[in-house]
Amino acid sequence: MVSGFKNTAKRTIVIVYDLLATAAALVLALFLRFQGDEFSSRLAVLTFILPVFVVFAGIVYNRSGLYRSKWRFASLPDLFNITRAATILAAALLASEYALRARDLIPDLTFGGRTAFIYWILQMFFLGGARLAYRYYRYHQSRRASDRGEAANVLVLGRTTEADVVLRAFEGMLRHRYIARGILSPQAGDIGISIRGVSVVGGFRDLERILTEFQDREQAITKLVFAPSDNTADLEHEALVSTAQKLGIGLARMQALDSETDGDSAFRPLEIEELLFRPPVESNKEAISAFLAGKRVAVTGGGGSIGSELCARVAAYGADELLIIDNSEPALYGVTEALHLHKTKTIISSAIADVRDGDRMRALLQGFQPHLVLHAAALKHVPILERDWAEGVKTNVFGSINVADAAQSVGASFVMISTDKAVDPVSVLGATKRFAEIYTQLIDAGNAAAQGHLRHIAVRFGNVLGSVGSVVPKFKAQIERGGPVTVTHPDMVRYFMTAREACTLVLSAATHADGMPSSNIQRASVYVLKMGEPARIVDLARRMIRLTGREPDLDIKIVFTGIREGERLNEYLFAGQERTIDIGVDGVMAARTSSADQSRLQRWIATLQEAVKTSDRDAAERVFAEAIPGYADPRDTRSESDNVIVDLPVKPRART
Repeated sequence: MVSGFKNTAKRTIVIVYDLLATAAALVLALFLRFQGDEFSSRLAVLTFILPVFVVFAGIVYNRSGLYRSKWRFASLPDLFNITRAATILAAALLASEYALRARDLIPDLTFGGRTAFIYWILQMFFLGGARLAYRYYRYHQSRRASDRGEAANVLVLGRTTEADVVLRAFEGMLRHRYIARGILSPQAGDIGISIRGVSVVGGFRDLERILTEFQDREQAITKLVFAPSDNTADLEHEALVSTAQKLGIGLARMQALDSETDGDSAFRPLEIEELLFRPPVESNKEAISAFLAGKRVAVTGGGGSIGSELCARVAAYGADELLIIDNSEPALYGVTEALHLHKTKTIISSAIADVRDGDRMRALLQGFQPHLVLHAAALKHVPILERDWAEGVKTNVFGSINVADAAQSVGASFVMISTDKAVDPVSVLGATKRFAEIYTQLIDAGNAAAQGHLRHIAVRFGNVLGSVGSVVPKFKAQIERGGPVTVTHPDMVRYFMTAREACTLVLSAATHADGMPSSNIQRASVYVLKMGEPARIVDLARRMIRLTGREPDLDIKIVFTGIREGERLNEYLFAGQERTIDIGVDGVMAARTSSADQSRLQRWIATLQEAVKTSDRDAAERVFAEAIPGYADPRDTRSESDNVIVDLPVKPRART
């Protein structure tokens, strides 16, 4: 609240200055153009015109974007905005004079073209000069702080265009805390270039030498700061991070800056996940924002790893209202508080509820009246669900049905988070998720047949780096303890992506589905995220060990523990009988999958309900085998010799 008040007060001061400068520029232009009686005779006209002109100028400045950035970040785009605004005002001055003269409201040649030109020059000087002077003042302050030894010494990492963002922040909000002593760029052509008085002193491979040089100058580097858009997913970056870890140098990434960013909130620790794989797919953010604008969105499982990121993305893209639903009170409190800290304009509310409770879900959605429901609530841990299979059916099947039906009843579109384990499943997790996909497909097909606008879709993707229960936090903890790092099998392969990328692409899929009419041949109910090439888990473990500055098998042991029940060596994006569809959206595909008729689906659901009630797993497995082509009971795929699940033969994948 205090920060918001300060920002409002500062913006008010800037606006008042600009308006006073406008009045001063116009009066001074007349004074320079006319002297003596000629000037005095025009003051009466100026008294009539000036108040209206100043109000008009304020509107022009706002529409020209003069208040979207702070003075300490004044740059060429700001100068362009000032030029545009001054030009509009000078032209308006001439146009208003001609209009008033035509009605004989003012005498001839009150201003004239020369006066308008002088005004244009003065207005540019008053607006642009003040901003540039203030920026130089802040820059000078930062240099004085560094000379006094008050600021920590850092190296900026990234290409010159990216490093410029960090240096601007150091000149402004962080001037008393950090001083950039140099830039390391991955591009050899950048070496020797100077940006804002800071030189590119070398490449990433030169880190150790450069740290030694600054140490010898008594300017010891305490932190390395990656630029916001620097892609850190390659071996050269990994070597740099490993060196920094060995030498005990802190690592951080600069956040994307806006008018609300302040102090150390501009930094966040560099996460190992950012260094592991390919760069994220860029989504059409404008399309997602347009899709969510003015909408009310409900998210189930909003306190989980995927659900909380979905909530963050929904708020970031400007949904009107957000309802977060979770059955965990601590998780619900945590995600709600985190969102409130981001000063989002989205109205946020929350509710404790279990998706297994159909009446509660219908009541919640009836009261909220969402346009879109994102269903992320699920049980997802493969070995646990093999043991407690009935709980998986209750949540992943019956819970999904409850939420889908509730969404349909209030006229909301529905997006279910699915998994690559639903493809030719060999586990309870995969089978329950595929069954929920089938139910989603049936509702979507019914809406299409009725020419309805509602969409019910499922979105499949693989493992999310850093999510609760995933291998990354597990490996981190094992490495911190000194090992060993446990991997199930040397040939275990999985698809990986970050939570933010996955959730953004989920919204891309929802945006695409919303625009697909029922007659379109590209219409599909199951979307699949492109996750690049799958990676071996053991390679992930080795890279994580090296990123801490240690060597696998030398400093940290890797132990293979055997495949667990319900697991297989490989996961796939499409089943053997599914046809892929290129929908023209970066990072997203669709699958043409088999479905089921209403009567069979209802019979299967009734059988599952009875199986859960009587703890009859055999009956549940028979339903999955009948409903899902290619399904294999995980209890039947267990090897006699090693008591683990063996990898199933892979069917040829259909191609478009």
